[in-house]
Amino acid sequence: MNTLFVLLDGAEDHPIPEFGGKKPLDVADMPFLDSRTVCKAYTTGRDYTHLFLNEFFTGHPPGMSRAALESMGLGLNIGEGRTAYRLSPAVLSEGMINWSYQASEFCDVLVPKVKEHLSILERYDPEIRFFLNGRAVLTMECDEIPDLPAPPVPSPFVEVPGDLGKMVMAVAKDLNGITDYPWGCGQFTEQSMPFRDLGNMTAISDSPTSLGICASLGHTIHLIEDMDERFPVAKDALKHGNVFLHMDEVDEYSHQRDPVKKVRTLEHIDRMMTEYFSDTDRIVYFVDHGTSSITGEHLPVRVPFWTTFDTSITNGEDVKLNGLVPRLLE
Repeated sequence: MNTLFVLLDGAEDHPIPEFGGKKPLDVADMPFLDSRTVCKAYTTGRDYTHLFLNEFFTGHPPGMSRAALESMGLGLNIGEGRTAYRLSPAVLSEGMINWSYQASEFCDVLVPKVKEHLSILERYDPEIRFFLNGRAVLTMECDEIPDLPAPPVPSPFVEVPGDLGKMVMAVAKDLNGITDYPWGCGQFTEQSMPFRDLGNMTAISDSPTSLGICASLGHTIHLIEDMDERFPVAKDALKHGNVFLHMDEVDEYSHQRDPVKKVRTLEHIDRMMTEYFSDTDRIVYFVDHGTSSITGEHLPVRVPFWTTFDTSITNGEDVKLNGLVPRLLE
């Protein structure tokens, strides 16, 4: 019997004052999850989704950088001699990199401006793909792998070296400090093997991060931006093998510091689960890290997981992340 793994990305949180000191998971009305849960236990969160998922599915941290993994999730060329760069919307101001999680307000001007200045990189054979609100992954024939600040916390400005830095600053000059800033840079390296019991799993997400992890492990991937459209695809895929269904929107509203939207999203997911998976016996809900709806920062805290079927795991048990999937599928 196949198992549905549902990632509620960043669902852990700080206690929220407007919720009377409760967390979004405590406030959200999720009758499907509550009624189907057989066991609720815990594991250790990681700073970022790709760090958690790689260890969850293989027992080991990833050998590849975030950008290299995401390039695989987006189908970009990351062959020999090419380096991948994750580009995130940011505003450069007063010596700081201020990462923007409200980039929907300006991505209609940011994306064409980045494309316009991509000519600066022409000699490196650049390949780029944009996704959620102006985010992008760029690969090109270049050995430059700079160590640059990463989101979500504002960071002191660091100059990006070479022609890539020229492109970043050309965009910023034209848009009064708004640009796509690179981080998580790296090249392709060999991956660890996934746990055998996962089989040929299907991964469904709007996130190239999680899809890149799964693609690097040889699994089938589907990039589906609309959250509601992921559920029927997951239901069909579950007939043929295990399925990983990723709800990245939970994390996104935390970064936007909007706990009310976070709660509404959790509740909407629960309704969609009722509609599509009421007859599914084996479901694992899990959380990769916390994301604070107060500060917008990731929280590498103890995180919960829930099962709708019996395992050797007991309620409240702390299970090591690198051995969790074997325990779930034994």
